[in-house]
Amino acid sequence: MKVKLILPALAEAESPFWRPIKYSLFPPLGLATLAAFLGPDDDIDLQDQHVEKLNLDDQPDLVIIQVYITNAYRSYQIADLYRAKGCYVILGGLHVTSLPKEASKHADSIFLGPGEETFPQFLKDFKNKVPKKVYSSSIRTLTKLPPIRRDLIKRYKYLVPNSIVVTRGCPHHCSFCYKDAFFQGGKSFYTQLVDDALAEIDRLPGKHLYFLDDHLLGNAKFASELFEGMKGMNRVFQGASTVDAILRGNLIEKAAEAGLRSVFVGFETFSPQNLKQSNKKQNLKKDYEAAVKRLHSLGIMVNGSFVFGLDDDDKDVFKRTVDWGVQNAITTSTYHVLTPYPGTKLFKDMEQQNRIITKNWDLYDTRNVVYKTTNLSATQLKEGYNWAYKEFYKWSNIFEASFNHESHKHKLKHLLYSGGWKKFEPLWNFLIKTKNLNNMLPLLESILSKVNYKPNLIEINSKSPLKTQM
Repeated sequence: MKVKLILPALAEAESPFWRPIKYSLFPPLGLATLAAFLGPDDDIDLQDQHVEKLNLDDQPDLVIIQVYITNAYRSYQIADLYRAKGCYVILGGLHVTSLPKEASKHADSIFLGPGEETFPQFLKDFKNKVPKKVYSSSIRTLTKLPPIRRDLIKRYKYLVPNSIVVTRGCPHHCSFCYKDAFFQGGKSFYTQLVDDALAEIDRLPGKHLYFLDDHLLGNAKFASELFEGMKGMNRVFQGASTVDAILRGNLIEKAAEAGLRSVFVGFETFSPQNLKQSNKKQNLKKDYEAAVKRLHSLGIMVNGSFVFGLDDDDKDVFKRTVDWGVQNAITTSTYHVLTPYPGTKLFKDMEQQNRIITKNWDLYDTRNVVYKTTNLSATQLKEGYNWAYKEFYKWSNIFEASFNHESHKHKLKHLLYSGGWKKFEPLWNFLIKTKNLNNMLPLLESILSKVNYKPNLIEINSKSPLKTQM
């Protein structure tokens, strides 16, 4: 059987603000995971439109397309093209689960939620010529999964080919989070067996890893055993965590000892009212500065995530957010315009309040304003978002933030990582075009090398009040 797996490019890929390097980081791991369930005699082609031109002249027996909100229209066009040829097309992913009626018009079968249980069942049905129109996930487990088909991934096209996911979902339920709808009907957060996760890590070549889990520290027992097992594996890795998990216990120390060198933290907003509105309870009454200091004391760089446009935001929120990031030596900042994704509580609330102004999914990229704002006008929000990115990554602010670290090595790491990520776009583009992107991995590993630290110098009180009000 000829099988084609496709990740269509996001709409942002055609934007003048598109950064090719941003979409050349991680391979389509979800599709490679599904491919593991296919047979050894199947002819499999996995294509990622972000890094290659799609070949649409073929006629496979089965076409599998992963759909996100801003590649939805492109996904539907590709699906319609293949269905017109007589190919059997299935669609799955976040957007399909959020809007199944919309997606079903363009597919022979759709998949709602994770596919580890439903895809093997589909393959049995397909071979018996009795496939269902809808497959909905209810059993949530990561045990006894076949190894991911990493042989299908074109490693040389990605800066971080060693991406890995050892958990699914998140234990928290923020009102704007796209993932909540995806995991309805079953467990919303679950993990691999530790031994299986360690075996997957052991199969990966090189030194660097990037955990794409929404919350790597979300299950303390699992994470503690994982980090214990990673000791001595000589890995450096990046991942994501919440402020609460960083402040609680000594799990973050165990992560650092295992090789954690950079962490994505969802600060989102410093306004308690905004946190309540977003149901981001895990951040309420947490000391953001203490969390950052604790990470820095462990030699861990911080990628802070911030959302603009929540109802309590005013016109000064952009400057306050940038200033806080620079003063606290945040290595990189990721800013978002609040986006009410379909399937989320935020979308339902705004739709009931008649605040949704467009359902053009191409605009739901966290760069555009798609809802009626309150304290800020749509123009102020959009311009403030653009200004924040430009201001935070000014050379003067990169240098200032770098020199706010105590360790000289951490100052240099910050400067190289932050400056290199945002200030050398022509070089990244050249490396991508000449297929040399993967050759930058040794430099990345060097930047992520260990910074010597003295633990327990900072007294952390997880119940301390929020220092910075915005």
